[in-house]
Amino acid sequence: MEASPALSRIGLAGLAVMGQNLALNIADKGFPISVYNRTTSKVDETLDRAHREGQLPLSGHYTPRDFVLSIKPPRSVIILVKAGSPVDQTIAALSEHMSPGDCIIDGGNEWYENTERRIYDASQKGLLYLGMGVSGGEEGARHGPSLMPGGSHEAYNNIKDILQKVAAQVEDGPCVTYIGEGGSGNFVKMVHNGIEYGDMQLISEAYDVLKHVGGLSNSELAEIFAEWNRGELESFLIEITADIFKVKDEYSEGELVDKILDKTGMKGTGKWTVQQAAELSVAAPTIAASLDCRYLSGLKEEREKASEVLKEAGLKDEVQNVGVHVDKKRLIDDVRQALYASKICSYAQGMNLLRSKSDQKGWNLNFGELARIWKGGCIIRAVFLDRIKKAYQRNPNLASLVVDPEFAREMVQRQAAWRRVVGLAISAGISTPGMCASLSYFDTYRRARLPANLVQAQRDLFGAHTYERIDRPGSYHTEWTKLARESNSSVAALN
Repeated sequence: MEASPALSRIGLAGLAVMGQNLALNIADKGFPISVYNRTTSKVDETLDRAHREGQLPLSGHYTPRDFVLSIKPPRSVIILVKAGSPVDQTIAALSEHMSPGDCIIDGGNEWYENTERRIYDASQKGLLYLGMGVSGGEEGARHGPSLMPGGSHEAYNNIKDILQKVAAQVEDGPCVTYIGEGGSGNFVKMVHNGIEYGDMQLISEAYDVLKHVGGLSNSELAEIFAEWNRGELESFLIEITADIFKVKDEYSEGELVDKILDKTGMKGTGKWTVQQAAELSVAAPTIAASLDCRYLSGLKEEREKASEVLKEAGLKDEVQNVGVHVDKKRLIDDVRQALYASKICSYAQGMNLLRSKSDQKGWNLNFGELARIWKGGCIIRAVFLDRIKKAYQRNPNLASLVVDPEFAREMVQRQAAWRRVVGLAISAGISTPGMCASLSYFDTYRRARLPANLVQAQRDLFGAHTYERIDRPGSYHTEWTKLARESNSSVAALN
């Protein structure tokens, strides 16, 4: 009689690119894994890859029942399917064959409240549940992503050894940590993506200024970004940007980057981030500006028409002559500093949003630890995340990265360059909404007194909303219009 095959340590359902790569990563680390997909050809494809990539311990299954029963109890099943109702359908199909104490881990970009609903539904059946953010794209999934699991702590402990091996490794540990209760893992991944929107926008603005004000070629840009990647800006996004400028177009002369249509796609996490910031009354202008830019980029035909209409109305070429001879070397250094200072503001906004949500939900997020697990594997991985980690270690209750003594010093040192870049871009007619939003954020946040006193006076005049005074306690209301008229008539009487 043939011996029945040994049970797998973990299962994974949903074998699109991310699912396949994560399954192979788990098998590669020596954990026997079962895989399942509704479309059976994907199962065969994954089995074939497991065979080719080193006879990895991966078994394929073609029905939910066979798949679930091939996993050793208490079972842990990762699902990587499209967010929304496909997740609910997959859970329904699998949970039929699962037992109390088994766990479902959703690794998709899910809205955190859906995860909280599923945690509750799963608990009714005695099942454990994790919503786990996974960042790093297909490359990260295969060779080491950043993982953000939130939900059942018991479920996390059941697979902690697997996640720690599978995650990207940095000098201070694997890029995974238990995030917190409920949908915190999904929420943290969502904000990570919002920060990513800001980062990408700021880099594109640096490129725009260097190209159109500095007149730099793609090969010069490739060199500059490669050089920046050896300094304080060292990060995944700067590194890949240097590579992008080097790629030649296979259909015609020049580089491919210049042939790409200027319309940006998006999946929705950036929009969710901005909506959450608004709901929690947290200012996130850099992230919001990057989202607005994606919307505007989608209006390609409208922009082309606007360009024509405004030219006819007398507007000079798209990029105005700045009227000065640009010192390229200085411009490059200024843009580097402006990019760094703008980034600090973008990360500060993301962290403040996480703090506000953590307070609201009682998640008790550890911000230094979040910065640490983003140091490897994920899209926003960057050397300066280590400095963010240290800032929160110095002061876990830090109000904003902008007021951490080290970051504050860096912002002050870079602000002259930052202002020069933004000023130059404005005079040249080049939009730098991300850098402008970051600079406005910095300038508003650092001022002890803002013109909001006038806004409060206006609100009190037209809506009797009352105001407070700086020199005595209490709320006040003034009959502004009446007093202004009296003042007018007394002036007239004097004349």
